[in-house]
Amino acid sequence: MAEKLKIKLSIADRVYPLTINPDQEEGLRKAAKKIDAMIKQFEQSYAVRDKQDVLAMCALQFAAQVEQKTIDKEDDMVNVANRLNALSDLLYDHLS
Repeated sequence: MAEKLKIKLSIADRVYPLTINPDQEEGLRKAAKKIDAMIKQFEQSYAVRDKQDVLAMCALQFAAQVEQKTIDKEDDMVNVANRLNALSDLLYDHLS
């Protein structure tokens, strides 16, 4: 079992100490950078004074992206299934 790694992430001008598996470090650091970039974008685009409001908007944005990817993946699976069925029908007709 891999040893745990202690890191500190800065998000919204706060430092969060975490104990993680080493294979999680890159993803967590990238996520923290994305959150900070999104915070800056919201603060520049809107007159927001409360960090909590900005963080809530970031959370909504990320959750919406995840949900949209799930929807897109489901649509892709339906399209693949339809194409496979069409190919199967063509093969069946050809071999009959």
